[in-house]
Amino acid sequence: MPTSLPHDLPALRVGDSGARPALVLHGGGGPRTVTPIVHHLGTAFSVTAPTHPGWDGTDRPASIASVADLARAYLDALVDRQERDVVVVGSSIGGWIALEMAVQSAADDRYAGRVGALVVIDGVGVVVDGQPIADFFSLDARGLAEAAWHDPERGYQDPAALTEQQRAVQQSNGRTMAAVAGTMSDPALLGRLRSVRVPTLVVWGDSDGVVTPAYGRALAAAVPGAAFAEVTAAGHLPHLEAPEATWAAIDPFLAAQRA
Repeated sequence: MPTSLPHDLPALRVGDSGARPALVLHGGGGPRTVTPIVHHLGTAFSVTAPTHPGWDGTDRPASIASVADLARAYLDALVDRQERDVVVVGSSIGGWIALEMAVQSAADDRYAGRVGALVVIDGVGVVVDGQPIADFFSLDARGLAEAAWHDPERGYQDPAALTEQQRAVQQSNGRTMAAVAGTMSDPALLGRLRSVRVPTLVVWGDSDGVVTPAYGRALAAAVPGAAFAEVTAAGHLPHLEAPEATWAAIDPFLAAQRA
């Protein structure tokens, strides 16, 4: 049975509607964290960047209770829009959703051909021995900045400077992330990645303390034919901290997909 997204789900759309479609999936920080990716890709792709159900005050249907459910809902949306060969780009939890979409599309004829390529940016979701995922939920604002950014001062958000509305949204997003992503991993996912059959690029900030570059390399090694690119002087969100170096890693891969 299809898993429906809310009809009024906000989405940023950029680019020529006649170009190849790209779907950009944000992580726990919300849609603002992937805005630079959307605008960068919009010069060559027809980009859609939805707000995940339950983030930023949106409704989350009871049918979406896991990352697998969310991936299925996005695949169903691609079917409804009759979009094929979509380039799916995911950051952090968005990378996990992207991987799950690729795995599901390989296993279910309803979704065959919907996902055409993947770009996973510091994605979570797999379990790698000796490379634990930082516990998002136990970190305060300072600890999160130190784990997620090469330059923690740049990433630090003083909780005292937030408005009541911003604080409420942040707390709500955290509750949604805990409900959907749980421990930030699926112990079975690493083995399931062998079924992925689309071109895949895994991009990682070399200073990521949330999920280390070693974790990223193990993830990439589990996807047949995947390439791995490391971005220097960047943490968990390299497209925010080192955008030009990130585009230098991503653009040749995307150019090959347009050839």
